[in-house]
Amino acid sequence: MNDTPAPQALAHAMTVDVEDYFQVSAFNEALSRDDWSKQSSRVVANTERLLDLYDTHNIKITFFVLGMVAEQFPDLVKQIHSRGHEVASHGYSHKLIFEQSPDVFHEETKRSKLMLEDLIGQAVRGYRAASYSITKKSLWALDTLTELGFDYDSSIFPVHHDRYGIPEAPREIHRAQSANGGVLTEFPLSTALLGSTTIPIAGGGYFRIYPYWLTNMLWRRAIAETEAPQVFYLHPWEIDPDQPKIDGLSLLSKFRHYFNLGKCEKRLAKHMNNFSFTTMASIIDKKNAGPLKTVKYTPQAFR
Repeated sequence: MNDTPAPQALAHAMTVDVEDYFQVSAFNEALSRDDWSKQSSRVVANTERLLDLYDTHNIKITFFVLGMVAEQFPDLVKQIHSRGHEVASHGYSHKLIFEQSPDVFHEETKRSKLMLEDLIGQAVRGYRAASYSITKKSLWALDTLTELGFDYDSSIFPVHHDRYGIPEAPREIHRAQSANGGVLTEFPLSTALLGSTTIPIAGGGYFRIYPYWLTNMLWRRAIAETEAPQVFYLHPWEIDPDQPKIDGLSLLSKFRHYFNLGKCEKRLAKHMNNFSFTTMASIIDKKNAGPLKTVKYTPQAFR
């Protein structure tokens, strides 16, 4: 398969969801939140390892930082910012939005945004939900994001999945209009067409599970299909094969979390050699300078 660098004129968004290995949503089945404080944190060391890797490749990216991480490790947030990267919000508690009330979500999201802004001394423009949990049953969350002054969101995955996804949502950057009339830019997670099937290709577990030749092929296909920037994401724990193992997970959750952790960092370096990357905000600023399709995100629009 073709493993030569893609044309570099089109820059794509490289993003990291900054959370610890024990804070992933799939672990709720085996690990109580009350026990999080008993786990040995590895998020600072793993994030710093990624920061060094991005320095080596001379790129600046977007870090979606969990509020609980920022609260415990404020110097990590300051370091991300001081090294020239974009700081965005990953919410506060990593609870799935559709399991929260609108009031709780509003309070948590506001708390996290203000905390990050205080740490970096500037506005936080972007948001990404825990486990992409803005779905058909939580579209009201877009109202909250516009009310709190976010410029853009990257929470919607236009695929079928057992936990997240709005399959009918657009695959490219667009303006999302919430039920209350607010508008923000939506940068959906990347997909490619394989026949008539939409395949998730944005990163994370998909990046570790797919052989790299397949990821490379699907990325090139998505770029050709959309002629638009793509999104890549991963978590700091995905380059950490030595992280403590959590007992009691289902076979599916265990597979999704632990598969190919030891190969992820080398694959990431290869991906950065093959494609050009930058921050999410810089791509959105360029897109917002031209015409963008507006999509209404209401229950009536996505049945």
